[in-house]
Amino acid sequence: MAPSNSMPETMTAIRWHPPSFDIRVESVPVPKIEHPDDAIVKVTLAALCGSDLHVYRGHGGVDKVHTSGHEFIGEVVELGASYGSHSPKGRPELYATLKVGDKVVSPFTVNCGECSVCRMGYTCRCPSGSLFGSAALEGGQAQYVRVPKAGGTLFNLSDLKSWHSTLSPEMKEKALSGIADSSLLMLADILPTGVFAAVQALNHPKVLPALSGRPWPASFFSGDVSATVLPEDRLLTFAIIGLGPVGLCASVSLLDMLSTQQLPFQIVAIDPVESRREKAMAVYNKIDQAGKGSGKFEALSIDDAKKTIATWTGGVGCTAVLEVVGNPSAISLAYDLVRPFGAIVSVGVHGEPQMPFTGRQLYNKNVSFDFGRCPARAMFPMAFDLLVKRQDVFGEVGGLHSLVDRIVAPKEAPEIYAAFDQSKIGKAIFDMWK
Repeated sequence: MAPSNSMPETMTAIRWHPPSFDIRVESVPVPKIEHPDDAIVKVTLAALCGSDLHVYRGHGGVDKVHTSGHEFIGEVVELGASYGSHSPKGRPELYATLKVGDKVVSPFTVNCGECSVCRMGYTCRCPSGSLFGSAALEGGQAQYVRVPKAGGTLFNLSDLKSWHSTLSPEMKEKALSGIADSSLLMLADILPTGVFAAVQALNHPKVLPALSGRPWPASFFSGDVSATVLPEDRLLTFAIIGLGPVGLCASVSLLDMLSTQQLPFQIVAIDPVESRREKAMAVYNKIDQAGKGSGKFEALSIDDAKKTIATWTGGVGCTAVLEVVGNPSAISLAYDLVRPFGAIVSVGVHGEPQMPFTGRQLYNKNVSFDFGRCPARAMFPMAFDLLVKRQDVFGEVGGLHSLVDRIVAPKEAPEIYAAFDQSKIGKAIFDMWK
């Protein structure tokens, strides 16, 4: 399909240069359709994510100059030949329905939506997939971005029928009309990833005895059991390590799930940076009682968290730990805090260093690990519903209780990257046309 209007030849893009700490704002060619399944999106807003810092610091194993960023929202301006009413049945619906002019948000990875991996919901590991803002695929911190396999990747915010939600169509339409793009942008990565971490922790088989009140392994089956689980045994203790934007999203999501199910809980949110702990408590205090239940929530330093968890659990440890940093010290702390027969859910982006555990350590604690990337497209519906519910913290920009710290022009990118790397600012968004 032809573009909606005359496309420029060049555009502004935020580019990473090797080996490290080198972000430049440059004029580069506007991307073009390379495959019939491609779409070109005019980016209105693009965000800086904590995982962008791995490449920024030179830890990503990347040596190629490329456009940064994997969180973007915008408007479709050009579509490949695969799109339109002629699209064959069996392909993802967007190949037949997506139009130039539609407003879209993209998950941070490409996924075809047609393979077994995608059908099972593991969209982030699609064999045809790529990560935006990597050596394999130019990123979204640019005025335009090419989206491969767009019919299986994008979410069409202009067509409410193209994706499901627990909300009624009327409520979806009303919600979308009142939510700012800076809030909707969280659906690209940080909110789905936070929800993903919370879902995995709360639904882990090792957590089931506390949820069901039936001891292991009777927790998997029905029928009478001889052992007794006391009320105090069912008190869920969680630690969340890392209070950057994803850690805050994980905190909000876990609180919402626990309060909705009316489960007894206590949560310690951990970060060595005081300003991040202050923001976490401001976010918690902003949420209404229905969204945070009747359990405990504290944001503490590493040493204080260790003492508190030991006191709360009698030295046993956490039911589950959500690790949202992605380095050896964070995963070591998770191991130290989790109880025997506990679960560690790690959504932080780990790099080349080996895991800091011996087989003996893991055997001696019967610890279970869930590692890896969030299947953001599969998590989108849950994340959208939480975004609508929690506009008290996801809807504003610039407040202590707000997830988004500021919206800036692309020319500020070098300074913003440096400040974010040093934990001097929170979530930053680039207005690519400012």
